[in-house]
Amino acid sequence: MAEQGPASRLGAVPPRVWLAIVLVVLTVVFILQNRQDVVIQLFMIVVTAPLWITLVVCTVIGILIGALAGHRSRKGR
Repeated sequence: MAEQGPASRLGAVPPRVWLAIVLVVLTVVFILQNRQDVVIQLFMIVVTAPLWITLVVCTVIGILIGALAGHRSRKGR
């Protein structure tokens, strides 16, 4: 039995996984480059926080929305 080399194992990774990896790397770089403090206003609430925390929270909320939307659409099939 022939052993698979690293190149053949990389080729077995689906394109959507590569896209997810690239998007995660871009998100992390974007978050790390935006570290200044910002004022966040939602209705009557005003908060000053580092922008990177705000970006992480928004990213997590987006992931949760995507997961919930994806779960509901698969369930309906």
